[in-house]
Amino acid sequence: MTRAEAEFVDCYLEVLDQVGRINPARGGDTYSALRAAQALASRATALRDALALMHDRGESRLHAGTLDRTLRLLDGERRAGRIALPPAGGS
Repeated sequence: MTRAEAEFVDCYLEVLDQVGRINPARGGDTYSALRAAQALASRATALRDALALMHDRGESRLHAGTLDRTLRLLDGERRAGRIALPPAGGS
């Protein structure tokens, strides 16, 4: 995995974390959601920059198998699950 791919994965997971904190179906307070939304903007910029760097270096393909394994190792499934609706009747 290249350094740029690692940065891409890190930024992607940070975006997921922020969106999970904003998720209205998960409850919480408006201040926490506001702080997460503010952080989301900067993390989305970092994600864009990581992808732009990969593109500029000629990395034209995302290697799904490698990235999938990396996301799983970094607890990506749990982190991505926070952006989904919780099961009916619970939160």
